[in-house]
Amino acid sequence: MRIELESMFASLDELRRMPANSTAQVDDWKWVLRSASAMRPVLEWVDGDTLSVSKVGGDSGRPRAPRMQMEFTDGARRPSSASTIASSPATAVAYDQKLGGTSRMILAGQVNYDGDAPAGGIATVWLPTGTLGAGPHTALVLREAKLGPVGRTFRGVRFDQGGAMALGDRSVLKYGGEYVLVGLGAAASSLRPRADLNVRLTDDWNADFVFASMPNGPGPLEANDRQPGGALAAALDELDGFPALLWRQGHPVLQNGLHEEISAERKINNRGKLQIAGFHDDNRHVAVFGRGNDLPAADYFQDYFSTGFAYDGGSSSSWGTRVAFREKLDSDVELTAVYSFGGALTPADDADGLLRDALRTAQRHSLGAGISARVPRLGTKVQAAYKWVSGITVSSVDGYGESLFQMDPYLHLMFRQPLPKFALGRWEAIADCNNLLAQGYVSTSSRDGRVVLVPAFRTFRGGLSVQF
Repeated sequence: MRIELESMFASLDELRRMPANSTAQVDDWKWVLRSASAMRPVLEWVDGDTLSVSKVGGDSGRPRAPRMQMEFTDGARRPSSASTIASSPATAVAYDQKLGGTSRMILAGQVNYDGDAPAGGIATVWLPTGTLGAGPHTALVLREAKLGPVGRTFRGVRFDQGGAMALGDRSVLKYGGEYVLVGLGAAASSLRPRADLNVRLTDDWNADFVFASMPNGPGPLEANDRQPGGALAAALDELDGFPALLWRQGHPVLQNGLHEEISAERKINNRGKLQIAGFHDDNRHVAVFGRGNDLPAADYFQDYFSTGFAYDGGSSSSWGTRVAFREKLDSDVELTAVYSFGGALTPADDADGLLRDALRTAQRHSLGAGISARVPRLGTKVQAAYKWVSGITVSSVDGYGESLFQMDPYLHLMFRQPLPKFALGRWEAIADCNNLLAQGYVSTSSRDGRVVLVPAFRTFRGGLSVQF
């Protein structure tokens, strides 16, 4: 009997090496021992007298993980904010570089082709353990954008540090924080801590305690490699991870707030999960978006590409609850349903006051349902969701839940279609449509003028993605 003890990540490193021509020792029984008790050991039975290294190597029928991803896109996920990627043709690229051992460095960059409003950004993500969601990570993002031919220049820096650690046999703590510094004539900064303690009560029940900075839910670097695109896609998402930049009394401010939550989650038939949560949102600067012309520049941040604007809606504090159910019907189909009750800003006509003075926090119901599926043979990946909101709102009802379950207001469709092989790499056509029916638009007046407030813009973002 021969026993070898080493870390899980060293075992994964062995799988990535090219198989040798030598013959391995016979191992009828093979155990993989892992350092965390929450991660189950793997027992493998091998039938036969001899076993070659090629059989235990990385060529086990699974496709090789991509090392590079490029995206050629047009359109913005969140228009009307200088801190986000603009609505113009752009190219983004991410590259996965192994540093030695299990450590990886992912480099990403993005640049657009608008001569009047050029913009670009770079991001570096260091994964010491080589895996998302299984250890610490460090990310640094730099972005610069010119706001029109004679406009100002936006410059921003984000530094993100996070990780996960086991606390005994039943608890896992995810921790982190980010520091954001932006400049647009004047500077604005924000420190955004976060923590998530998950406690396994029984085999079927988990409890979760969350403290997070709004408006962000779980970030892309707190996901895992099993998600579509893995670490490369997470690095590209970091390029568009700045909070909304707002303007108040001639000075820049960043959208921010705090979110506290306690939830219980139950597994159902090994395929489904039911979550019940209670939460509190305390927002200091709520981002409100809309459309209008000839508005005071001291409070309205006008978009160069359209009549859209970003506005500081002031503070908002509310309590809420959420019930969510998610079930994986098979390997290709997943259903999600989310009910939320929480606070959101709603307007009232006040022709004599500022717009933010006319915004009030009101409790609203929301109900959403979505499906994620992969079409057999064609390989088309489809995500479709619709979220209904009771009453008029100009901000999110349960913004953390929207991020957690990917449930944007109103009708949202996303397609990813693999293309026939015609060149190097794996090519996909992508299309992302948000608020397809243009619902929720609200017209209101203040002493600043008449505007149309938009809780969710109707947007389209499409293009091509290729992985090597």
